[in-house]
Amino acid sequence: QVQLVESGGGLVQAGGSLRLSCAASGRTFSTSFVGWFRQAPGKEREFVAAVTWSGGNTYYADSVKGRFTISRDNAKNTADLQMNSLKPEDTAVYYCASYYRGDLYYTSSYNLWGQGTQVTVSS
Repeated sequence: QVQLVESGGGLVQAGGSLRLSCAASGRTFSTSFVGWFRQAPGKEREFVAAVTWSGGNTYYADSVKGRFTISRDNAKNTADLQMNSLKPEDTAVYYCASYYRGDLYYTSSYNLWGQGTQVTVSS
């Protein structure tokens, strides 16, 4: 069974760092993009970052640009999200997703999702 599994979430103080990892089991990341999204309580799921298969092109939401870095390791079949200078407003459940088609900033463009990992940033 194909699965995406996120790990690395937790509780951190504002200004701290966390590294999230997304591992694909049961298949390789053959899709062109891998994306990270997040969903805060009472809010819609929103785009955070995406990376191309080669890792050469990355895309970020304005709210995380300069603080977060997305990368992928095709040999390990993983896609990581390094989060620095975390803010309380970064608190959310973070999901990785495998791209299908369409605009990569939209959740509807992804057809496989992980279960999510909680990130909580205290002030």
